[in-house]
Amino acid sequence: MKKIAFYDAKPYDRESFDAVNDHYDIMYIESKLTSQTAVISKGCDAVCAFVNDDLDSEAIDIMYNNGVKVIAMRCAGYSNVDFKAAYKKINVVRVPAYSPHAVAEHAAALLTGLNRKIYKAYNRTRDFNFSINGLTGFDLYGKTAGIIGTGKIGQAFIEVCRGFGMKVLAYDPYPVKDADFEYTDLDTLFSQSDVISLHCPLTDENNRLIDKKAFSRMKKGVLLINTSRGALINSTDLLEALKDGTVGGAGLDVYEEEGDFFFKDCSDKIMQDDNLSLLLSKPNVLLTSHQAFLTEEALDGIARTTLSNLDAFFAGGDLPNEVCYQCETGKIEECRNNRKGRCF
Repeated sequence: MKKIAFYDAKPYDRESFDAVNDHYDIMYIESKLTSQTAVISKGCDAVCAFVNDDLDSEAIDIMYNNGVKVIAMRCAGYSNVDFKAAYKKINVVRVPAYSPHAVAEHAAALLTGLNRKIYKAYNRTRDFNFSINGLTGFDLYGKTAGIIGTGKIGQAFIEVCRGFGMKVLAYDPYPVKDADFEYTDLDTLFSQSDVISLHCPLTDENNRLIDKKAFSRMKKGVLLINTSRGALINSTDLLEALKDGTVGGAGLDVYEEEGDFFFKDCSDKIMQDDNLSLLLSKPNVLLTSHQAFLTEEALDGIARTTLSNLDAFFAGGDLPNEVCYQCETGKIEECRNNRKGRCF
């Protein structure tokens, strides 16, 4: 029986994986995967990691020397993996899609909650304050939604926006062929959108895509939603845009320095991140801790795909969900080397 070191394990991870696993010995580890904790993988055939684990070159080398043959990311993102260090040492697979509707629906919840100030109303009524002063929102119907990133999640959110009767403008460097929505350039999207929602992976090219320059091109009072990766937004510039009214509200499920805080209880500690503290203090910021994926359907899909990836690896089969640093986009069909089946 193959042994898996499963890092950053939460109760919901255990429940979903145990429900579908019948042939792996899974060692659940509460700690995140770092170069310090990678030693725990000794004697394991595989490692299962998550979005905020740190798979740097040192961690990769330790796992490789421990005999780890494959890293199974139980998420779509992989910007936290040093693929150059892993190349020809440890194969890396991921879960490219589990429930795009889960993330899209959470983005919609952030949008409607932020616009109609549901979180403020909830806190008031719990104190028996039934005043509705200051809770005015706007109709989404007829407004323009700018969607950055049109993968499965972006397309699902486009359908949500259409359900509200919104006009959609989309931007993606890799546009969907024969799309039934309108693509445009970023300048047009920024200047015309009442709502901007991010649904793209983090790359070197789009790191801090939403910065001071981008904010300067946006419509006054725009609502900004991010359920993708925190580093797509420069948080210092976002604070300034919130302060001067350029951004009327921000609904965030991710934060660029979230790795030190998200997925754990920090309520008994003094917050050491000034930007995060300031964001949380703003009355027009609604922040959740990277929970957009967290539905029963998504967790089941993550578990099944992750174990299926491992089954394919150990059976010696093709790895359609493998990622390699030599690929332009992480998609096997677009590999520079035109590889077949596996990276190496």
